Amino acid sequence: MNVYSNKQRWKRVLLVAAAVIVVATLWYSNDIAQRIRVEEQTKVQLWSEAIVQRAELVGYTQHLFEELGDEERGKADRLADAYRLINNPPRGMDLTFVTDYLWSNNTIPVLIFDDSDEMLYRVNVPDDVNVDSLRSVMKAANDPIVFDDVGHTIYWSESVRFSELKEVMQDLIDSFISETVINSASVPVVMTDSTKTEVIRYQRVDSAAVADPVELQGLLAAMASSNEPIEVSLPGEGRHFIYYADSVVLTQLRYYPLAQLILIAVFAFVAYLIFNGFRRAEQDQVWVGMAKETAHQLGTPLSSLMAWVGLLEEQGVQSDYLKEMNRDIVRLNTVVDRFSKIGSKPILREHNVIAVVRDTVEYMLPRVSKNVELIFEPAQPEVQIALSPPLFSWVLENLIRNSVDAMDGNGKIRLTVEKNSDGAAVTVSDTGPGIPKAKRKQIFEPGYTTKARGWGLGLSLCKRIIEEYHGGRISVGEGSIFLIKLHQLT
Repeated sequence: MNVYSNKQRWKRVLLVAAAVIVVATLWYSNDIAQRIRVEEQTKVQLWSEAIVQRAELVGYTQHLFEELGDEERGKADRLADAYRLINNPPRGMDLTFVTDYLWSNNTIPVLIFDDSDEMLYRVNVPDDVNVDSLRSVMKAANDPIVFDDVGHTIYWSESVRFSELKEVMQDLIDSFISETVINSASVPVVMTDSTKTEVIRYQRVDSAAVADPVELQGLLAAMASSNEPIEVSLPGEGRHFIYYADSVVLTQLRYYPLAQLILIAVFAFVAYLIFNGFRRAEQDQVWVGMAKETAHQLGTPLSSLMAWVGLLEEQGVQSDYLKEMNRDIVRLNTVVDRFSKIGSKPILREHNVIAVVRDTVEYMLPRVSKNVELIFEPAQPEVQIALSPPLFSWVLENLIRNSVDAMDGNGKIRLTVEKNSDGAAVTVSDTGPGIPKAKRKQIFEPGYTTKARGWGLGLSLCKRIIEEYHGGRISVGEGSIFLIKLHQLT
């Protein structure tokens, strides 16, 4: 019991140490992840606030542009009025001021055609501009002014400065949309119109999800569940909604501790399997070496015993005594054979398992306490199964001895053999106190024993012989029942 207890104590110590290391590592990793998460969220918050401020700035700029546009529009209207005055001047009016005003125009584009539709003058119109297209635009925007007496027609439109202001404003809006999406602090962004169905621009999201209306609504709902959409109003564009989610890095950080825990668990499991395999291989080599050395050492006294028995027979010693001595010598030969073959795969052949059990019981009867009753009453004379009789008999001897010790040398031990569809089932039960349920898995572990001077190897060897060598299974049932299942070889 001491060997097993020490082993269990060290296992607990190592388990606690490993748990402390894992918890400390996970705590530290989670702390780093939390700090990076806070930094990411701060960046996103600043980015969202900057969007709102820039949207307000765009709105304010639009207001200034509208005021400038009104002024430019007023200039265009006054210029048109000036042309009308020249076309139909009031009686006695001095047109000098009006003429000077017309000649001082340097912003409003003007085209003047004669009655033959030939262009006479172009004012504030670049040479590379298509005149016919520009005249069509001017005619659609403002009614031309016709001078009937001379047959001239004047076309005009809003000022060049006003057109430039509108282009600058549109560029500003486009720049706002582009920079809002591109400079999105590494977060997925989708900008939609007021209906939330048409995507204006997107960044760091799957294009397939944006193209499919159903997937788009699911994507927007997922983004809205984590962050409230930002609503902005752009001049001439109406309301827009900016949806955004946590960055890829932030999402990965959420699952990083879990992934780390899984990796640690996998690593620990693989390391356990490797080191356990090395440990078992090393133990196997030690036990194989000890077994073979034991078999070698037993050979000399066994040969001597056989010579002494022959000498006693010549001297007329009572035959019953010599018969039992010969049986022990045969048993010792069997034991030596067992030990010498440890480490090598036994050859399994068809044998009558009932005969093997009966031989073992007959051998053990005179070697256990007279207060122990060994009972073996098979229901059928023969059950053929592939096994190694010496090793299987060794298992039965261990189980019988354990039962005798458990009953303190007083009680009944019953053995049964039953044939089933895929092999045979052998049971060994006794009238002892039984094995507690909590200990049933431990009893087959090397080093576990309830005896003061035991090594704790008997049941471990039994399990190995049955499960590794015979391909069967040994288990403990309710009370004090050991069940051995042997499968027929295919």
